[in-house]
Amino acid sequence: MGTPGPEFEARPPGQYAYDFPDTECDGWSTPDLGLRFASVRGAKHRYYRQPRQDAARAAVHEPTGSIVFAVADGVSSATSSELGAVEACRSAVERMLHLLSSGEKDLDHQDVTRYAAERLRQLAVWRLGGREPEPGEVAGLYATTLVAGVVRPGPAGPTVELCRIADSTAWVLDRSRGTFRALFGSKTSADTLLVSNEVTPLPHVPDVLESATVRLEPDQALLVGTDGFADPLGDGDGLVGALFAHHLAAPASPAWLAHLLDFSRETFDDDRTLLVIWPQWEAVPA
Repeated sequence: MGTPGPEFEARPPGQYAYDFPDTECDGWSTPDLGLRFASVRGAKHRYYRQPRQDAARAAVHEPTGSIVFAVADGVSSATSSELGAVEACRSAVERMLHLLSSGEKDLDHQDVTRYAAERLRQLAVWRLGGREPEPGEVAGLYATTLVAGVVRPGPAGPTVELCRIADSTAWVLDRSRGTFRALFGSKTSADTLLVSNEVTPLPHVPDVLESATVRLEPDQALLVGTDGFADPLGDGDGLVGALFAHHLAAPASPAWLAHLLDFSRETFDDDRTLLVIWPQWEAVPA
């Protein structure tokens, strides 16, 4: 993609990182929605023998046909952020399924994120042999970004409700025009003067969460991704945007999405995760 990064054979992560494979992907459909996601280890982690620190999880809420999802990016300064990312996704999806089954009309984002933060605290207690963590210890072990939400089918089209903590983000792709509309502020947008990598991740939950609600039109798709995808995408008007707008016009196989996400471009060497949900779709071969 443009000027590629160096080519090399990926090195194995540490011997106890076997639960975090280099590449992970999934995909399925309901009568109303189609889903694909993929997560790939970045070149930096492949070279320095570190595990992939991104994660994604999704599930269908069978009584309503809704899809709940979570995407997370473990913060590199945390010692076990790969586990924090997975647990944040698992617990967020678990809690959203529970809330939907309880008849929640509007998703309680504070409830979901605080539940995920509490799961990380419990994980830290286990890691510390039953001792209550000191301030900052949970983040030092498991700090992670999180985007969590639900897509609910409806007669007027699917409705998306989502929230985020830190800098993983989401877009609406206009498949007919090939344009991306960011649902949250971007650190790489055209009016950003200084790019900062500082984030305030989970287990911190702000009093006011960033959230968004949007209805998907038939020619649109929801994209949720970590900054390993967001940074090279930028405003979506470059080579990366053109590639993904073309190939996400309709769902292909999960393995093909993972292949696309594993593009090589100079200076962009972070883990990449992308989750995509399409309304009223027809599958096409890659």
